[in-house]
Amino acid sequence: MRNHRVWSNITVLAAIAGPLAAQVVESRTGLVVTASAAASDAGAAILRAGGNAIDAAVATALAMAVTYPIAGNIGGGGFMVIRLANGTATTIDYRERAPLRSTAKMYLDASGAIDRSLTAEGYLAPGVPGTVRGLALAHSQYGKLPWKQLVQPAIGLARSGFPIPKNLADELNWLVKATADKYPATVRSYGRPDRKPWSAGDTLRLPELARTLEAIANQGPDAFYSGWIADSLAADMAAHGGIMTKADLVAYRAVERAPVRGSFLGNEIIAMGPPSSGGTSILTMLNILERFDIAHRSPTAARTLHLIIEAQRRAFLDRAEYLGDADFTPVPVARLTSKAHGAELAGTIDTTRASPSVALAGGRVPVQPAHESDQTTHFSIVDGAGNAVSNTFTLEQAYGSRVVVSGAGFLLNNEMGDFNKNPGVTTTEGDIGTKPNEIAPGKRMLSSMSPTIVTRNGKLLLVTGSPGGRTIINTVNEIILNVTAFGMDVRQAVDAPRFHSQWLPDMVYFEAGTLADSTAAALKALGHNVRPGTKIGDGHSIWIDPKTGIAFGANDHRSADSKASP
Repeated sequence: MRNHRVWSNITVLAAIAGPLAAQVVESRTGLVVTASAAASDAGAAILRAGGNAIDAAVATALAMAVTYPIAGNIGGGGFMVIRLANGTATTIDYRERAPLRSTAKMYLDASGAIDRSLTAEGYLAPGVPGTVRGLALAHSQYGKLPWKQLVQPAIGLARSGFPIPKNLADELNWLVKATADKYPATVRSYGRPDRKPWSAGDTLRLPELARTLEAIANQGPDAFYSGWIADSLAADMAAHGGIMTKADLVAYRAVERAPVRGSFLGNEIIAMGPPSSGGTSILTMLNILERFDIAHRSPTAARTLHLIIEAQRRAFLDRAEYLGDADFTPVPVARLTSKAHGAELAGTIDTTRASPSVALAGGRVPVQPAHESDQTTHFSIVDGAGNAVSNTFTLEQAYGSRVVVSGAGFLLNNEMGDFNKNPGVTTTEGDIGTKPNEIAPGKRMLSSMSPTIVTRNGKLLLVTGSPGGRTIINTVNEIILNVTAFGMDVRQAVDAPRFHSQWLPDMVYFEAGTLADSTAAALKALGHNVRPGTKIGDGHSIWIDPKTGIAFGANDHRSADSKASP
């Protein structure tokens, strides 16, 4: 791997992660990198069985619905970026959709205020799930092995069980306690049979989920969207005041879309377009930073960090103003991702002083996107032929709506909270009512998920992505910068400290313990409001050596059970 610049005045994450931070997995035959060791192994086994990267992505995602239930799912949705060995690139949009009975003001109480409890959990919170249709679309267009074969690893894990790591044991104990008096199907699925607390090493078996997966294996996605699984979901909704019906499931379609593309320092960026805001925002930031000759700056210097923060500020303002579901509202992607727009925004940056965010927006009432949960998950895959998949999917918050469909054993998302829920009402407390992301029947809610693939000179270079709500965009952008501008190898790029700012609130969060006092002081002197934060993102990534074609996988040690599997 390549030489790199040393992070001299920021403590590298190795100090947090310990000796594991030095590990990287290399392969000529393919790699799967995820937050779940068992799921990584399941995907890698499909590669060894002759499957391609798309086949492995299907198997990996379904396995994560079993082994990583905090975010892995069949009851949620997400985005997949695919680049084939011949250079063809495409994306699969399987983001959830608003049920057909949705209304723009469905989450307002009698006083006109947002009732956040309705989107936090329960039966009004889910959007129509897209994962099964999305995986099936990717497979039908680009897969190689039989569909049934790809579902088998997940069925085996659910039926025979798997030993749970400590973090999952702790999470399940929390989930059972949180849902004990509300959602009996959730307790039945995820509680220990003897009602004792889970411990690391215990075996988790999910027989109802195994039955659902077996139906999906034998009958394809229609089993989920029009068969007994759909009937079970619709019956649960009707019994508990939900609005999703079987008609919503029958009508759901995943969509293959052209990726958003751009260039940065001679590299091609291939990313997800609307209703993801990720690709558009990343290209905006890179276009700004390219104007400042970012590759010749120290990655840890306060003035370099200042420029990156200012680029983040402007990209997130664009996001708040323009981004939404392009099937419902015009989104000026071409303009926002153009070099001309990047140059225009770069021209508004004072290299010696932070820009006040409200002033940058012309003094208007602050506009904030709806909250996005950190509990998402990302995986990266390459195969020996050079096909690549970058996939990010989610239930929204931890365990989504916390509702398990009775008799079907899978968790539903709570993605409806990602919409703007009070039309026309924007407040300084963080609610917005701008039209691009208002609730409408069949509409997909705005997302920050940012699965991304980078190439150079026509060759695959980097496959990356992350969870983390709105921090996703900056995590992915920082990994791209670390590799393409600052010369880091993939292990260093993933382990490097991260920071996050957006348009509002006007603050910059650095991972705790990673920012030198002198750098913090310099940033404050430039006018930045610097704050310590928790860990940011989970950037499971693969870098491909352009000279040898060897793939190097780096799982992110911010995720306790993560693994790169060859």
